[in-house]
Amino acid sequence: MSAYWCASAWLPDGMASGVLVEVADGVITSVSLVDSPGAAQVLPGVVFPGFANAHSHAFHRALRGRTHGDGGTFWTWRERMYELADRLDPDSYYLLARAAYAEMALSGITCVGEFHYLHHAPGGARYNDPNAMGDAVIQAARDAGIRITLLDACYLAGGIGQPISPQQQRFSDGDVLAWAARVADLRPSAHARIGAAIHSVRAVPREALPVVAGFDGPVHVHLSEQPAENDACLAAYGVTPTQLLADAGALGPRLTAVHATHLTAEDIRLLGESGTGACLCPTTEADLADGIGPARELADAGSPLSLGSDQHAVVDMLVEARALEHGERLRTGQRGRFAPAELVRAMTAHASLGWPEAGRIAVGAPADLVAVRLDSARTAGSLPEQAVMAATASDVDTVVVGGRVVVRSGEHVLGDVGRLLAEVL
Repeated sequence: MSAYWCASAWLPDGMASGVLVEVADGVITSVSLVDSPGAAQVLPGVVFPGFANAHSHAFHRALRGRTHGDGGTFWTWRERMYELADRLDPDSYYLLARAAYAEMALSGITCVGEFHYLHHAPGGARYNDPNAMGDAVIQAARDAGIRITLLDACYLAGGIGQPISPQQQRFSDGDVLAWAARVADLRPSAHARIGAAIHSVRAVPREALPVVAGFDGPVHVHLSEQPAENDACLAAYGVTPTQLLADAGALGPRLTAVHATHLTAEDIRLLGESGTGACLCPTTEADLADGIGPARELADAGSPLSLGSDQHAVVDMLVEARALEHGERLRTGQRGRFAPAELVRAMTAHASLGWPEAGRIAVGAPADLVAVRLDSARTAGSLPEQAVMAATASDVDTVVVGGRVVVRSGEHVLGDVGRLLAEVL
């Protein structure tokens, strides 16, 4: 049994003062309002539920600060990503992912959705364990102290109607049934859950979509990140990617559309009315010049929003949340498109990762707590209920995951995360 006292805490009904959170076996057993901490550990500043990073490609962390010299496009950036992928094996991927996930923990992320397509050896050769790469990132998350949902991605084509390229061979299982058989051998655990992913309508042929969409668990898909994807889908199938997914029976509350940047009004209606989630990755979408998606319209149509750091140009869910609102301001010329409470809801949205019990400070929820200081040069003077509009990952002081303190006074239990990253980059 342990107890934490919060001067301010974000509860399901909003901000509260003097909150005592009692924990047993990693689960919150009591939440009460108490004027003083007594014997409880004091968490500084304002305490949020654990942040959920709903879209991650862990190995992309090695590209940060290395792709800006020649400008280019998403497609030229992708060539650099392929070169990086070719250098990784299960051992090096474990070390890179562990360091990347430790950086996430430092920023308050307690659960990550790993959109995993780096399955096999370079050239497509199979490891003795076909899930060696997936197991490596699951172990990396455990050792970094955070939960993970491994979203195992089906990747079968190099583009609509195009064969897999040599660089893409290690992403592919050859056909959708082979993909499904491999994924069936992945096993959930106390810290890991298994989901599926349609890499994109470019990489998964129309006839294979229902198989992946039928996975019993969360399913994610890269959707309309680039206009070229929309153009190719219209040329090949005569419909938008969203309509293609609808025709395949893929839309619904278990599906999360990642990016959803270049949508028609009909696409938005289809996603919203079906309850399909939308995961926005504002810093990546800015870094890759993808564009600004219709976030407010998606939310109003009925799509639950979540946030991801994707290629990890930035690992900071507070910045992602703020960038969501700032993108809306730039796009529309209006302030307050998303209230702070809506931004907090997006950055703590665990349901799309198959952890519906998480992301709240309430009895029965996992004891995932993030204490954000309100006395830094960035946050001093901020109202607790508006800290999301001022704080950054640098203000995260303490992170508790399942009742275990993973970050204390801004230090990770693994030690110097910068050193861990430097050793593998």
